Amino acid sequence: MSKPPLPPSDDAKAVSQTECNPDLARRRFLQSAAAAVTVGAAPHLHAKESQMNDASAPAPTGATGTVRSPVMPVKLTINGRLHQLQLEPRVTLLDALREYVGLMGTKKGCDRGQCGACTVLADGRRINSCLTLAVMHEGESITTVEGLAQAGKLSPIQQAFIERDAFQCGYCTPGQLCSATALIEEFRAGAASAATRDVRAKPTELTEAEIRERMSGNICRCGAYPNIVAAVIDVYRRQRTA
Repeated sequence: MSKPPLPPSDDAKAVSQTECNPDLARRRFLQSAAAAVTVGAAPHLHAKESQMNDASAPAPTGATGTVRSPVMPVKLTINGRLHQLQLEPRVTLLDALREYVGLMGTKKGCDRGQCGACTVLADGRRINSCLTLAVMHEGESITTVEGLAQAGKLSPIQQAFIERDAFQCGYCTPGQLCSATALIEEFRAGAASAATRDVRAKPTELTEAEIRERMSGNICRCGAYPNIVAAVIDVYRRQRTA
């Protein structure tokens, strides 16, 4: 003899009602989701409130989770113009030039001092701007590729790069130009290099070997090295005979 069927449970009734009424099913789902979010967020909200009320809580963090440093006034003389900036002490000179001053000619290549694309001149001395902090250069004269031309006239090395077609994609060119500009002045001042035969004496001839050695910190991934060397030789010879 078969047993009479049991009456439907409350859960079964709920399932039956939601199957017959899609709007009710959607409403129940949204209510459950909202409840789950509230329960999950409660510990975080409590922790955040506790941190705000705690005077010993750590400093606020940025989007990457790093602690923000307070900004400080930094005065930089760039291409003959004084710029008064508000920077974190850890901002590199490269980022200050690009992100705060708007001089986008200086390129960020490797960001670790290996490619030379970020080369600029600090008091005439070439440096990798990605490896130095902006705050370290107050009182110095910074020259970027935008400052090589004077009164709308290209500098000798800029003109020689065009004549010799010493670039292809152009990404490394700003650093190459700044480095080549300083290279010629360094040679004139008698600075020796690893290619100088006698480092005890002032080098007398700027050879291809000297140029390649002195420009070795600037990488050209397109491989325009022969034309870059030719451009530097052209400028050196013209200035020597002038």
